[in-house]
Amino acid sequence: MVQEGEGAGAGLIAPRRLPNPCLESPQRMDLHRELLFNQRIGKNVLNQKSELEKALSKHKEKQLMNQIKEHRETPELERAIAERARRLEQAEQNAEEIDPATNPTLQEIRARLRHAAPSPAASAH
Repeated sequence: MVQEGEGAGAGLIAPRRLPNPCLESPQRMDLHRELLFNQRIGKNVLNQKSELEKALSKHKEKQLMNQIKEHRETPELERAIAERARRLEQAEQNAEEIDPATNPTLQEIRARLRHAAPSPAASAH
C-alpha cells in the first residue's frame, strides 16, 4: 500500500521558488508594461537617430524659433505694410509681363476692329 517517506504525510516541506522582490516591484512592472505598449505601437523609446537626422531636426528647430522670434518682433502694422508692398511689386511684374504691344491676341483683336469699323474719312464723305 502506501510506503513511508512518500506522499505529503511524510512531514517533509515541498520545495518552492523563492520570491524575487525585483520582479514583483510596482515600478518595474509599470516600466515593463510601458515598454511592451511602445513596442506594440512601434514607438522607438531609445531615440536612436543618425547624426544627419539629429542635425536636420536641430536646423528645423532653429528655423522655427527664428520665425517665431521674427513674428513677435514685427508689429502688425509693419507686417501689413510689407505684405501690401510685396503685392504691389507682384502686380507691377505681372503688368510688365502682360504688355499690350507684345500680346499677339490683343493685337489680332485690334486689327479686326480696325478692319470692321468704318474709317472716319469714309463717314465724312
